[in-house]
Amino acid sequence: MMDDVLQGIRAEDGEAVAAADIPKAVTARRLVYADGATQVFTIDGKTTYTERGGDSAGEWYVDDQDRFCSFWPPSYRACYALRWMVDDTRIVGLRFTGLSDGVTFEGRYE
Repeated sequence: MMDDVLQGIRAEDGEAVAAADIPKAVTARRLVYADGATQVFTIDGKTTYTERGGDSAGEWYVDDQDRFCSFWPPSYRACYALRWMVDDTRIVGLRFTGLSDGVTFEGRYE
């Protein structure tokens, strides 16, 4: 259950996710994006992005600069600023901002 995984984490909306909390943040639950796509991250560093019934398999990791990054074979690699989405005091999702392009997208916990 997500509440167990994120128990003890206090966050404000828009606050950066601490490097030590990134694994908990991304694996807490499946994320649902505004366009209906979903993404699941597993603790072993795998991720599956599902869009219009098709799955893409990738990998995620925290790099040596404490940034959240993903790799999509064969060659796409990107790192993101990861911020909490909070309604009242409840963590409801994650906001990803690409460090190379500044594009932001939001995933809500399902």
